[in-house]
Amino acid sequence: MKRTTEEAGKASSNHTSQTAVHLSKGAWVMLVGAFVMSVLSGVLTAFQVNAVLIFIVAGVALALLAALVGQATDQLGTYLGAGATGVLQSALGNLPELFVGIFALRAGLIGVVQAALVGSILGNSLFVLGLAFFLGGLRHGTQRFASDAPRMIATLTLLAVAALAVPTLVNQLHTPAAGHEDGFSIASALILLVVFAASIPFSLKGGPTKLPQEHKETVFAWPIWLAIGVLVAAGVGSAFVSDWFVSALTPAIVSLHISATFTGLVIVALAGNAVENVVGIQFALRNQADYAISVILNSSLQVALGLIPVLVLLSFVIGGAHLTLVLAPLLVAVLGLTALLSTVIIYDGESNWIEGLTLIGLYGIIAVAFWWG
Repeated sequence: MKRTTEEAGKASSNHTSQTAVHLSKGAWVMLVGAFVMSVLSGVLTAFQVNAVLIFIVAGVALALLAALVGQATDQLGTYLGAGATGVLQSALGNLPELFVGIFALRAGLIGVVQAALVGSILGNSLFVLGLAFFLGGLRHGTQRFASDAPRMIATLTLLAVAALAVPTLVNQLHTPAAGHEDGFSIASALILLVVFAASIPFSLKGGPTKLPQEHKETVFAWPIWLAIGVLVAAGVGSAFVSDWFVSALTPAIVSLHISATFTGLVIVALAGNAVENVVGIQFALRNQADYAISVILNSSLQVALGLIPVLVLLSFVIGGAHLTLVLAPLLVAVLGLTALLSTVIIYDGESNWIEGLTLIGLYGIIAVAFWWG
């Protein structure tokens, strides 16, 4: 009888732990902040307030919503396992950027979308990785990491970037395939998605896209209903906020006197990844370089293998401008330089602050190059 009572008590305790809500202070701040900024951007849009203000508020809301999607996916992964979480993160991690891309394409802002997609890869592989190396190097000196997983991620990214560059070369070199950009882009997108699908079993076995276990153990566990609810709410919120953000985009560009390409390459790209990539920098500051590089480089890989081909295919369905992989030559050049430099730097399994400063410096030079258009 006593054992039965104890077992019942344990079952009740386990049920309580599954239903009770234990959120960290940071999670509460993120939830409240995302809700407030999303509602505020909607109110400002409804009352047609200054476009620059709407652009800024909606951009902050998007950054917070992107972080919420990432955190909710991570929490949901505690119930699904590390491999499945990696797949979920690859599929849903760029949800806000996907909605921004869809609404921007429907508005005919194809140049902004192309620049934003390239900017996401540049921002992760140069700016964020550079910050992680720089700050981690200043605090801990030379940081060492197991290079096998980063090499695999970097190689896949390099291959994806090469695949993205070929349609532009075909167009610029006037090969027989020139004039068939739509069909060529669709074929390239399908091939990239096949590569992405082929990487899923590797991820399920705990490959380089696996999430850091040590990080998960330090996070307050959410009940599964809360993780799903936050994921759905953040996804729906992202759709609305993306629409308001894109509506204010063109008037804000005109008011601020900045080029559409610079806006997409730097502002829009960083808005979708700003808060989420703070995690990678925090890992570097804790001298957990393996986790830092995995988180940061995986973001670039998800954009190159997942987000870009999905947007290409969707653009032929949703109406508006068709997104092709024929980019401005300078965009292709900086994309290739970025993939090459980040691969070379991580190949030796070591990083220091001067390498981080080099990456940040290259990002700054590229940003300035696109300031005028």
